Amino acid sequence: MADWLEAEVIERRVWTPQLYTLRVAGPHPAFEAGQFVKLALDLEGERVGRAFSFVNPPAQATSEFFGVVVPEGRLSPALAALESGDRMYLSAAASGFLVLSEIPESETLWMLATGTGIAPFLSILQAGDVWRRHAGVVLVHSVRLAADLVYPELIAALVARSGTRLRYVPMVSREPASGTSRLEGRIPAAILDGRLEQAAGLALTPADSQVMLCGNPEMVTDASAALVVRGLRKHRRRAPGQITAERFW
Repeated sequence: MADWLEAEVIERRVWTPQLYTLRVAGPHPAFEAGQFVKLALDLEGERVGRAFSFVNPPAQATSEFFGVVVPEGRLSPALAALESGDRMYLSAAASGFLVLSEIPESETLWMLATGTGIAPFLSILQAGDVWRRHAGVVLVHSVRLAADLVYPELIAALVARSGTRLRYVPMVSREPASGTSRLEGRIPAAILDGRLEQAAGLALTPADSQVMLCGNPEMVTDASAALVVRGLRKHRRRAPGQITAERFW
């Protein structure tokens, strides 16, 4: 049985009826920005846990997690209903390889996320180490509706702090984006037709790019295939490439 750490909810932020953030106080495991832990509650006599990436950088005293409500799920509706003062559990060890120490240095690091997959990228960007290994970063967040584009204040602050080294490309797939700075459609198609590069103002090439993928498994699969068409390949320790993805659901 896994070891657990008990934590207390100190803030809940509701972005939409389906999206929420929990900030918790208490001990948390040592982790590298980009990693995840399991969050758990005791439900009907059973401890039920699910993987969540840290939103906060490792140096922050409180932990922050971004979640989506799965109506038919056992855990997510209960987590989303937690209020300040409620107790929950974190697994005592962090996991995951979507971290900078696993990514080769490059001219441009592309962070491609859907939905809650933006969480590990926000942790990495807040930690600040990314600028020692990559000259520029493109953060792409694809969601269904513009209302689902979370953390606007934090992202704006990170862009301002970067001095133009960080470029943010928001995308929506289920409503028109005309007249806005957002892209319309899905990430894989935008890779193939060049719209993603046009929006970022940077070239996505094997020679100068590294790509991190996190989010919907279908996006990860389809975007990886689109990147292969563009000449990139999966990164492995023994066979360096340009594509790194995390799958934990």
